[in-house]
Order: sequence, then structure tokens, then C-alpha cells
Amino acid sequence: MSSSSKIYVAGHRGMVGSAIVRMLQKEGQQHILTRTHAELDLTEQASVRAFFEAEKPDQVYLAAARVGGIHANNTYPADFIYDNLMMQANIIEAAFRNGVKKLLFLGSSCIYPKLASQPMSEEALLTGVLEPTNEPYALAKIAGIKLCESYNRQYGASHGIDYRSVMPTNLYGPGDNYHSENSHVIPALIRRFHEAKQQAAPTVTIWGSGTPRREFLYVDDMARACLHVMNLPQPTYDQHTRPMLSHINVGFGDDITIADLATLIGRVVGYVGHIDFDASKPDGTPRKLMDSSRLHSLGWKATVSLEEGLQSAYQDFLQSSSVRK
Repeated sequence: MSSSSKIYVAGHRGMVGSAIVRMLQKEGQQHILTRTHAELDLTEQASVRAFFEAEKPDQVYLAAARVGGIHANNTYPADFIYDNLMMQANIIEAAFRNGVKKLLFLGSSCIYPKLASQPMSEEALLTGVLEPTNEPYALAKIAGIKLCESYNRQYGASHGIDYRSVMPTNLYGPGDNYHSENSHVIPALIRRFHEAKQQAAPTVTIWGSGTPRREFLYVDDMARACLHVMNLPQPTYDQHTRPMLSHINVGFGDDITIADLATLIGRVVGYVGHIDFDASKPDGTPRKLMDSSRLHSLGWKATVSLEEGLQSAYQDFLQSSSVRK
């Protein structure tokens, strides 16, 4: 990848996409293509085709997605599966038709079965039933992996394309969504504890039992992993993957209970009250820990600790406009 390459980052305003843009800029990339949703609706095939025909990017980072937590996934299942399927299909097809040789698709750890053996290896894909609360989103992400693999299998040799997929664990950090209902667990807890501190609330009640275990990765570490995987020599990538099992996990390497996470976030925010758990609310998957040994063998490991990352995330929350709403 040269500094003159035209690189399209789909979803540049999202947490992951914006981190990828920051990392590309840090690496000296001078031609980064971006479009807002108002400028380009990725669910509209004709618009996506026209964009690729006009811009002819050399590489694509497909970080665009409709995302949300348990509440959002339960409330808008049709939107989650439709929007994500359309965005992925439109971008990958337009990329191929316009000569893009390198593309990186970003998935999610929710692609794995609800009761997959822990830690979850890449081989666990399609071996069991998905977690019902986010099944539509997970199915769309699985389809994205298989789109990349299918294009590689059909057109890799004849057209020289090399489309890869990475599956991050739960991400957090600058640019996260702190909405009170549609956010993931870390930004939701940051907002909850911040508001409780402001109101001097004696108790914060959190959905679920607190016993599920989750793994969290700071978003800048994820962006660094994306560039690392995208720029691996093809023989190296092929040596560590298979044509129909080509995705690579990206995880922190350790997990934490939701109860311990809540305690840690409360400490970072400065909340001094009591924490309760409402066990009548859904817990989701009992445990989600990624087996990232494949990526580790390829020379990447996370560098930002959870407490350090949470401190940065809280500062980002304080600076965000959502605090004032």
C-alpha cells in the first residue's frame, strides 16, 4: 500500500471507521475517500455503483453497519438484517465490478453460536444455534464473510482479488454511541454512572444478573489490527486461513464479568453509590471470549488495557454532544 493509494472507508463516522481513518492518516495515507449517509446511502445499489465507478478506489475498508445493543436488536430485527445485508452486498459487488483488489470486511463476534466452546475459535462458525437476541445482525455478518469468500473463490485467480474478513470482539472507545437505549454495554454504563453521579443517585440498577462474561477491545487497537491484516502478504494470509474459513478473530485476550465491569466503570467515572442487578432482564450469551491465537501468530496483539481504555472512553463521553442532550 503506497501513500498515493485511494482508500475508501465505508462507515467513517462510526467508532471503528473513524479509528481506521485516524490510523490510515497516522500511516501517511493521503487519499482517503469518505461519504456521509446523506451523501451516499449504502443500501441503494445504484448510488453505490455510481460512487465506485466515479472514484475507483484501490482498497476498501467495509466498516459501515447498523449496530446496537440487545434492546435495539430486539426492537428492530428487520432493519438490522436488511440494512446490513444490503450495505455489504452493494459495496462488495461494486468493488469487484470496479477493479478493487483489496477489501477488508468487519464482522462481529456474535457470528458464533450462543453456546460455542470458549474461547471461540474461527472453526466455531456455523456449528450451532445463534443467540436469539441478535440473530438477524449475526446472520448478516455471516453473509458478509461468505460474500468475501465466494468472490475470492470465483474471481480470485482470474481477477486477482483478495477480500478478507476480521471478527472483532466487543469494541469501545472514542466515537462510541452513548444513546440511553440503543448503545452497547460499555457506553451505556458510562452514561448511566455519569448521570447517577450528577444526580447523587444512591443506587444504579443494571439489566441482567451480572454474571455473563465479556471481552472488550479498545477501538484503536482494532484499527491497528485492521491495517495489519489488510497489509499481510497474500501467501501469509492464505497460509493461516482456508478458502471457506478465511475470517480472523480480533480480541483482547481476556474477559470480565458484567458485574466487575460495572464496578470498574463506576470507579473510573467516580460514582460512589450502590450497584444492583435486575436478574429478570435478559443476560444474552453467557460468555464471549475470542480465540485470537491466529492473529497473534501473524504478529498482532492488543496494547491498551481495559482500565486505560475506559478512562479514554469516559473522557470522550464528557467531550461528546450526547452529554448535553
